[in-house]
Amino acid sequence: MMSFCHDIINISCVKSSWSNNFRASLYSLMVLVILTTLVGNLIVIISIAHFKQLHTPTNWLIHSMATVDFLLGCLVMPYSMVRSVEQCWYFGEVFCKIHTSADIMLSSASIFHLSFISIDRYYAVCDPLRYKARISILVISVMIFIGWGVPALFAFGMIFLELNLKGAEEMYYKHVHCVGTCSVFFSKSSGVLAFMTSFYVPGSIMLCIYFRIYFIAEGHARSIKDTNQKFQIGLEEKNGISRSRERKAAKTLGIVMGVFLICWCPFFVCTVMDPFVDYTIPPALTDALIWFGYLNSTFNPMVYCFFYPWFRRALKMILLGKIFQKDSSRYKLFLEPNS
Repeated sequence: MMSFCHDIINISCVKSSWSNNFRASLYSLMVLVILTTLVGNLIVIISIAHFKQLHTPTNWLIHSMATVDFLLGCLVMPYSMVRSVEQCWYFGEVFCKIHTSADIMLSSASIFHLSFISIDRYYAVCDPLRYKARISILVISVMIFIGWGVPALFAFGMIFLELNLKGAEEMYYKHVHCVGTCSVFFSKSSGVLAFMTSFYVPGSIMLCIYFRIYFIAEGHARSIKDTNQKFQIGLEEKNGISRSRERKAAKTLGIVMGVFLICWCPFFVCTVMDPFVDYTIPPALTDALIWFGYLNSTFNPMVYCFFYPWFRRALKMILLGKIFQKDSSRYKLFLEPNS
């Protein structure tokens, strides 16, 4: 028997017809994703905030990204979970707009931070002598401001001014909208704009920087092979450190690009295509792809921090409660600064 989200059947959305066991499985899986997102990013936030050795411009950028991802897991994903499983929205139209705006803002802000971190790593690897002059705390502050401000203006302006419906208002109110829904809807123009702003531009920046670092690392490796035998021994140690640093940066950014594309590419491709195929993409598929995108915030702390020894040491101290000891903030997590 068909059930509805609200009592007024004529204008109400149809409720999920899934069995209780299937819904319980979905809730369990989503709760696991939410908790992993919260715990992973909270550990990053505490580590960087607590240990003075980690108070570097780069790490404050990572701290800001972890805060974005933590807020996404805390403020957005729980409500999205109820909407996805029940296929109903029980929290009112005003909060729907707030939730949708926060969803777009925090997801976009996380992607913006990823692109800014790739820029920071580019200068650290490819121009290390001028890195500190180029990437100062002021530059990082501007990056953080843009990483939060632009997505906020874009998301809240688009949703509350209903710019996402522009050109498709009749289609939305006649065939999509119903009482008890809170779906992300884009017209052709707004869908292309969202695709460009939140995915294509920052993604292209990351992709270009990754290939730039990769080719620079390869070029340096070839130049070392061509070095005269007379100087080879003396340069091995110096160049070995440089090559190791470049390989690590290239590998890390490669993993970041892979995770980013796997998580977000399907959703944004569907978002930009849906208006051009007369909105024939099933809402359930779009909803599932949104959760694939959320996984990017789950994996971010693992990709950026679990590869570094300092993070594992910080994690151990947090789990053992050693951060509450006197002067624990001055504990040395590594001997030389990581770049």
